[in-house]
Amino acid sequence: MGNKAFALTKNCRHVAFIMDGNGRWAKARGLARHFGHHEACNRIIEIFETCREFNIRVMSFYAFSTENWNRPQDEIDHLMDYLEEFFAREIDYLDSVGAKLVISGDLSRIREQTRLVCEEAVKRTANNHDWILNVCLNYGGRNEIVRAAKAFAKDVQNGQKDIDALDELSFEDYLYTKGLPDVDLMIRTSGEERLSNFLLYQNAYAEFVFTDVKWPDFRREAFIDCLKEYEKRNRRYGGLVNE
Repeated sequence: MGNKAFALTKNCRHVAFIMDGNGRWAKARGLARHFGHHEACNRIIEIFETCREFNIRVMSFYAFSTENWNRPQDEIDHLMDYLEEFFAREIDYLDSVGAKLVISGDLSRIREQTRLVCEEAVKRTANNHDWILNVCLNYGGRNEIVRAAKAFAKDVQNGQKDIDALDELSFEDYLYTKGLPDVDLMIRTSGEERLSNFLLYQNAYAEFVFTDVKWPDFRREAFIDCLKEYEKRNRRYGGLVNE
């Protein structure tokens, strides 16, 4: 464990992960794409534990986007199977360490069995506050913003809100991530360097780290390498600092 002595000194409350490269990881091993998604689920707890190690309280995982419905149905079905398996296997542990599960996304299109498993996990951990594991499922950043704008407009129409009262902070109350801090560090694996419609509002001042490591191979050491890169960044938030 060569990274054991590393200490994160910069404030890092929220890390978001685009878990990319699962299908390519499987293909390189002569396996069907869905085996990569299965292995991907096995990485989540290891990354969760590393976040705990460095006192990173909030982590968001891009599990399934609104665009992923364009994938083969067989692959989608396997992914939902693996999500259900993950919650069945890990919910006792997550609850025992005080982790709260949040689901960001529209669950109405998710198959009923998977939706019920997710809702039960959210309900069971609702009173936990030590760690927050945000699973972005059937999620799209633009969709989230449009959804939030409609919800606010409806409140104005019903006389519950004054349109002039809306600002950036109050708008956050209409997002899936209500109550969560903005993303400090956004990591995308497998070499791609784009956001892919992920947490567009929340990533406004995030630091981005892109790694060639595919998600199924993204273990503690690879994550710490990303944290080391984050540690080097000079976060100015549009202002100036002495350099």
